[in-house]
Amino acid sequence: MLAALGSPEQIYSASRQQLRDIVPDAVASAIASGPDPEQQAMISAWLLQPGNHLLTLADACYPQSLLDIPNPPPLLYAKGRLELLKMPSIAVVGSRNASPQGEKNAEDFAAALSRQGVCIVSGMALGIDGAAHKGALQVGGATVAVVGTGLDIVYPARHRALAHQIAEQGLIISEFALGTPSRAQNFPRRNRIISGLSQGCLVVEASLQSGSLITARLAAEQGREVFAIPGSIHSPHAKGCHQLIKQGAKLVESTQDIFEEMKMFPKPIPDAIDTVQPAGSVHDPLLEALGYDPVSLDTLAARSGLTTERLSAMLLVLELEGKVTSLPGGRFQRIA
Repeated sequence: MLAALGSPEQIYSASRQQLRDIVPDAVASAIASGPDPEQQAMISAWLLQPGNHLLTLADACYPQSLLDIPNPPPLLYAKGRLELLKMPSIAVVGSRNASPQGEKNAEDFAAALSRQGVCIVSGMALGIDGAAHKGALQVGGATVAVVGTGLDIVYPARHRALAHQIAEQGLIISEFALGTPSRAQNFPRRNRIISGLSQGCLVVEASLQSGSLITARLAAEQGREVFAIPGSIHSPHAKGCHQLIKQGAKLVESTQDIFEEMKMFPKPIPDAIDTVQPAGSVHDPLLEALGYDPVSLDTLAARSGLTTERLSAMLLVLELEGKVTSLPGGRFQRIA
């Protein structure tokens, strides 16, 4: 409609017949009937609040990267710092039901990328998304949350404090009208915006059923680079990432892998680092012997040369520190 008529004003002033030549009858009739007065009043009141914006395809602030994708959102409700839409960006996504190690990787990668001047884009969901936003915020970095509800609704509710922090320090955007509740079909739909805003998409941890694989597919279709962090071959949380790597995604072990592939020149802020250090001390011989695959106490004793009694005591300490978890069958697995 914008291509045919030129501006939102001309769309709303067009006759029903003019609109029917461009869009289906039902859409033409809805537009010709004019905006709903209550919805219009709600939007006007919302726009009066500091930091709230409504962007159309014709606005100078509308992201060019979204104009380049199929089916760009005609409207973007935004809350926060619009200037972040012009920054180099990486989408950091993954499973809602993430492992502790997956969430830590998301935080660490987001923090390291943020220190290099990269904006972190994600969906503010539980698990990997939330961890990615937190990682960026913790180092004073930039982050954009693309949500699947109206901006007057926080979903999930437990991320209310996080949403407030992102709105203060970063940006929250949505294509959905105010008052739109959480609907299952809206979350895959918003994924095209997450990938569209970004120059690359990093999948931190994902099962084969994870919605983040949709984001990765859309990123590839949009011509973006796709990255994935590998995990244990025994972990269902890693199978989605392994599938992406088999399909051509770049295996990532540090942020430098991302910069090398993207040909991006880091612009570090003070004390920036461009690699993610593995959780736990690399000098801890027990953690090195344990690895990330489940092992029995006897196997660990053979690897480390320590007695089972000594190992049991050390494993208990590591478990209390959140670095190791005990599994059925007397097995242990490193998680940090």
